[in-house]
Amino acid sequence: MDWLLTLLSPGQVSLASTLALYAFVIASGVFLGKMKIGGISLGVTFVLFVGLVLGHFGYKVEDEILHFVREFGLILFIFSIGLQVGPGFFTSFKKGGVRLNMLAALTVLLNVAIVIAIFFIDGNTSMVSLVGVMSGAVTNTPGLGAAQQAILQVNPDAYNLSEQMAMGYAAAYPLGVIGIIMAMLIIKVVFKVNTDKEIEAIENEAGDDAHKPAIITIELTNERIDGKNLIELHQIVTSDFIVSRLRNADGEVIIPTSQTILHKGDLLLMVVETQDIPRYTAIMGPEVDMDWEEKGGPVISRRIVITRSQYNGVPLRKLHLHAGYRLNATRVNRAGVDLLASPELRLQVGDRMTVVGHESDIARLASKLGNSMKRLNEPNMITIFVGILLGIIVGSIPIAFPGVSVPMKLGLAGGPLVVAILISRFGYKMKLVTYTSSSASLLMREIGICLFLASVGIASGAGFAETVFNSTGMMWVLWGFIITIVPLLIVGCIARGVYKINLLTIMGLFGGGMTDPPALAYANNSTGSDAPAVAYSTVYPLTMFLRVVAAQLLVLCFM
Repeated sequence: MDWLLTLLSPGQVSLASTLALYAFVIASGVFLGKMKIGGISLGVTFVLFVGLVLGHFGYKVEDEILHFVREFGLILFIFSIGLQVGPGFFTSFKKGGVRLNMLAALTVLLNVAIVIAIFFIDGNTSMVSLVGVMSGAVTNTPGLGAAQQAILQVNPDAYNLSEQMAMGYAAAYPLGVIGIIMAMLIIKVVFKVNTDKEIEAIENEAGDDAHKPAIITIELTNERIDGKNLIELHQIVTSDFIVSRLRNADGEVIIPTSQTILHKGDLLLMVVETQDIPRYTAIMGPEVDMDWEEKGGPVISRRIVITRSQYNGVPLRKLHLHAGYRLNATRVNRAGVDLLASPELRLQVGDRMTVVGHESDIARLASKLGNSMKRLNEPNMITIFVGILLGIIVGSIPIAFPGVSVPMKLGLAGGPLVVAILISRFGYKMKLVTYTSSSASLLMREIGICLFLASVGIASGAGFAETVFNSTGMMWVLWGFIITIVPLLIVGCIARGVYKINLLTIMGLFGGGMTDPPALAYANNSTGSDAPAVAYSTVYPLTMFLRVVAAQLLVLCFM
């Protein structure tokens, strides 16, 4: 059994020993991370703590291998995050999202201000340690990786400082998760909020659903519209709509065109925005109940999946659906959200387009657009690695700031994040297919973060116990808790006291502002509503970007 002992003994740095060590750290960390205490779990972050324990007992990895695995894991994680949040990054600034994003940005600013204040008040704590503590306090692993990259930009040999930052992160992280949830409870108590009433208020708000497509059947009773075509109807109503089917007085069901003449008594199956329904019923006639599928006939409705890359970014009008296929498109489902199939809507691979027409015509269109679920399961490797290449190039561009000793670079964290956000939004212009299945995206993200956290833990474990479990470490925990809870309480009081924002939205704001999934899980489970998730996803993209940049700026300005 000597071979087994050699393979698994501390201090071994062979390739087989290194692979076995990473496999054990990641498997054990993920397993332990699923354990819940008070309904809260640390998730994949437990990989870091398992790595710290094994590093403490003498397990190690050769420096070159460890640095490569750590940075490659960070790039995979950051890039997949960018692809995920990119589509919502720009739209998150619309409407009520502006206010939420400004509150989230204020949270980041207060975190940074408190770190700077602690740095000058407590002269014994370095900025390197405080940035690690801040990253743990706000549960932001990409910020930790970006700050470590910034240190190595200033001094390529400063791996000891990088490990010190990781220790501060590990010391502050547990109370960071707890502190976010405590802030939610404190705001609830201070403002005497009744959760049930908040949930009811959210459900009664129709604003979020006002622009979602609705399917209605209208009976045309207005004599003034009798004899007009659909183009003239559009000029009368002055809002977007689609008539997918028309049933005339003879009972014949047809696919109407823009020139189709309307007659009194026609039944029209229309797709409109929810907020516009009263306008149509007032101008055209009453809404009636009718099961179009039950009526039978040659006209059917089907969903076609866009899976051919040549249609990525193509406007819907260029498909010439009615002229070429005698079909009407009513709506497009993208990432679970229904969009009105307007002529200028640009298609993306992975979209599910609902069309109405004859079965043979639908089959011809489906053949043209792909309609292959198998194709969606294939990862777009070109896009991923072109994006990573561009991210590394962008991350290496030096950016000079007044008063900063060395030019700042976005690094291996910020560069891929920025490029991924841009590619996910504008990639179709470069003929890049950015669609990635949920399982593939999650796998890439989880593998990346596990490799990164395992590397950080193993590298930092040797001195972790001596550093953290003393007066210095206890101060890190205290500073971390202050960095977590004080900004949240200030922002929470502004959100509730000044802007009267719903508590469920504030809970999502806290979770997204701290990029903390456990806090979001707690908010969803405790309220039984997905309203926190909406706010979380609204502020998450901007917050993630700001935290990555803020961590680097603190290191470069105060080292």
